[in-house]
Amino acid sequence: MVINQKGIDLIKSFEGLVLKAYVDPATGGEPITIGYGTTIYPNKTKVKMGDTCTKDEAYNYLVYDITEFADKVKQYLKKSVNDNQFSALVSFAYNVGLGNLKSSTLLKKVNTDPNDKEISFEFKKWNKAAGKVLSGLTRRREAEAKLYFS
Repeated sequence: MVINQKGIDLIKSFEGLVLKAYVDPATGGEPITIGYGTTIYPNKTKVKMGDTCTKDEAYNYLVYDITEFADKVKQYLKKSVNDNQFSALVSFAYNVGLGNLKSSTLLKKVNTDPNDKEISFEFKKWNKAAGKVLSGLTRRREAEAKLYFS
């Protein structure tokens, strides 16, 4: 199981590229983010306001982050999944956090039957931030479900 280019492209398209550190739009505060959603640099320091990066640095941070997330997602899986399924799960975890994936009904369903059609609905439940439905999250969850079942 590896995250494929479709998964990387999905993450990049929804995270967007921002070369100056910014406040998380969903929380209005932490975590501070840069690049394609990086919150902690490879050297384990937190991103802070005022930080900047180049496009190449942002991509390198993303590759590092994705590798870290992919390793954890692999640990959570009890069933074998294909690369599209794995990539969708890594994208999901990258956005909502590893803890949320680990405790989710989505993961429980994947670990019971990775081809269960209900998994699509489980992705789509995660479209809120601070209790409000966000169109960007709705689109992302739809894209992740589509990739998962492609």
